[in-house]
Amino acid sequence: MCRNIRPLFNFEPPVTDEEIRLASLQFVRKVSGFTKPSKINEAAFLAAVDEIAAASGKLLGSLVTNSTPRTREEEAAKARARAAKRFPR
Repeated sequence: MCRNIRPLFNFEPPVTDEEIRLASLQFVRKVSGFTKPSKINEAAFLAAVDEIAAASGKLLGSLVTNSTPRTREEEAAKARARAAKRFPR
């Protein structure tokens, strides 16, 4: 999985449409190999981003869990701790 794509499910506050779109953009960039598509491929690239964002939003809206929602601050702290362990100074 691409390092820049983060889990979006079960967070408080809930995921925004912008976060879903950014994750979709990152996914399409990874799959296509384009950071920025050429003019000839731009329409297909943006259509793919829109379709994946819509599917992701639908998926996230239909998922159910009994666990308590995570907070972005706690997850960021865990990521920093993992990075400090992985890359000690």
